[in-house]
Amino acid sequence: MSITTRLAGLSDAGMLHDLAARTFGLACPPGTLQSDIDAFIAGNLSAESFRGYLADPERILLVAEEDGVPVGYSMLIGGPITDASVAATVAAAVDERVSIELSKFYLAPERHGSGVASALMTATLAEAAGAGAEFCWLGVNQRNERAAKFYAKQGFDVIGVKRFRVGDVWHDDYVRLRALNPSGFEKRGASAPS
Repeated sequence: MSITTRLAGLSDAGMLHDLAARTFGLACPPGTLQSDIDAFIAGNLSAESFRGYLADPERILLVAEEDGVPVGYSMLIGGPITDASVAATVAAAVDERVSIELSKFYLAPERHGSGVASALMTATLAEAAGAGAEFCWLGVNQRNERAAKFYAKQGFDVIGVKRFRVGDVWHDDYVRLRALNPSGFEKRGASAPS
C-alpha cells in the first residue's frame, strides 16, 4: 500500500465532509447521542464548513491517501487562541503567538494501525513548523484512550484541561502540547510540561 499526504484544496470540501461524517463520532465518548453527533457534523463539518475552512488563510488542511483513496485528514489553525480557558493554559507553557492548534486529526476506522496516522502526523507537524510555529497543541477527549496513546507516542504532553460541547453535553478534554523543535522548550526558556 502506498501512503501519501497532500494539502487539501477547495475541490476537496465534499470529500472532507464525507470523511468527517465517518470519523467524528469515533472521538466522542461512549454514550454521546447519535443525534448530537449528527448535529455537530451538520453545523461544523459540512461541505460548506470545509469550503470556509479551506478559504481561511489561518488554516491548513491535509489529506492522507492510501493508493489514491482519501482515508484521513488533519486541520491546523493559526492565529490567536479564541477560547480564553485554553489560551490561559497554553500561555502558561508557551507564548500563544508561536503556537498552532491541531484542531482536527481523523482517520477512517479501517485504517487504524496501518501507519497512515503516523504519516499524516509527520506531514501535519512539518506544515505546522513550515508556517512558523514553534509549538503545536490540541484538545482530546479524556476518555479517548486510543487517541491519548497515539498523541503521547507523537510527543504531545498533557498541560491542562478544557471543555468541548457536543449537543447539550459538555465533555472534558485534555490539552496536549509538543515542541516542533526538540529543543523548543529550552529555546523559549520554559520547562517542558510533564
